[in-house]
Amino acid sequence: MVSRTKPELVLEQVQDMFDAACLGKVKSFDKLGDGEYNAVYDVVTDMGNYVLKVSPLDKTGILTYEQDMMRGEVFWYAQIRTHTNVKVPYVYYKDFSHTVFPSDYFIMERMDGEQLNNADLTDDEKLWCKEEIARIIAKFHKVQNNKFGYIQNQLYDNWYIALRNMTLNLINDTERAGKKTKRGEKLLEYIDEYKDILEAVPCSMVNLDMWYGNILCIKKNDKIELIVIDPERTVWGDAIFDFVNLEFEKMLNKKTTSLKAYNEIAKTKINCTKEEMIRFAFALGYLALIQEAEKYYRYTPHHFGWWRNVASCKFLYTNAFRILKHGTN
Repeated sequence: MVSRTKPELVLEQVQDMFDAACLGKVKSFDKLGDGEYNAVYDVVTDMGNYVLKVSPLDKTGILTYEQDMMRGEVFWYAQIRTHTNVKVPYVYYKDFSHTVFPSDYFIMERMDGEQLNNADLTDDEKLWCKEEIARIIAKFHKVQNNKFGYIQNQLYDNWYIALRNMTLNLINDTERAGKKTKRGEKLLEYIDEYKDILEAVPCSMVNLDMWYGNILCIKKNDKIELIVIDPERTVWGDAIFDFVNLEFEKMLNKKTTSLKAYNEIAKTKINCTKEEMIRFAFALGYLALIQEAEKYYRYTPHHFGWWRNVASCKFLYTNAFRILKHGTN
């Protein structure tokens, strides 16, 4: 995906990074994946195959929650490896000093498999993957904390304060781009209206970006293994927020496949109560605001991503405000 944030590297720069990591002489490197923020490269050296991930050079052209986001990604890889059995790449080397290259980067294990959105699967295999993703999410949510928010920004005592500040940051980001977001301001008003519900939310590790492009699929001997990549947008927050990306076009109470698989192993089951539907509405609205704000920083109206975000925002905001207006689904 074309994006204005992704740095372009030359061989000499890549070699310098691998020299610092003592990971061999670079034989080849190529762009990798569909990511829209960091630059990602498939690198082959005389010591093996690796993935190099490099953060944007221009820190002024990114959203507030994206500041130092790569440092958060390395943290979340460690959390997943330490506290769950979910498979993720191993991080071999990280450098946030800006001495070798003028932005953050890290080098990780090159995993086999292809992105799930590109995998050739039978209907039964697609169903299993949908269920397995819900089970993975349930494992993530068992990892808990006593503070809420993005670790690269600021942590707060409860979800109401965290979500309010996260939303306010996105509104300010939009204004910094010379735009106004009436829908973002409306979302902020609803956050204050439902303060009591949000204050009572328990704190979990929430991926926020569990779409098929961030999952690798390996098929061996009629068995499938899923590998999670790019946990950079993870937050300490409300577990229900992860359900936006599961069966995306459905409302929470209609995501029957995901809910059944999730509830089979979840620490806290989701029953689609009135309060849970309201929390889900905030998940819709928050993702909409992210997509609304990021299009000004990442794309121009000539990019596919711009118009994809416009259409997605309309869908998300419409459903979020419909639920929040009536306090029900």
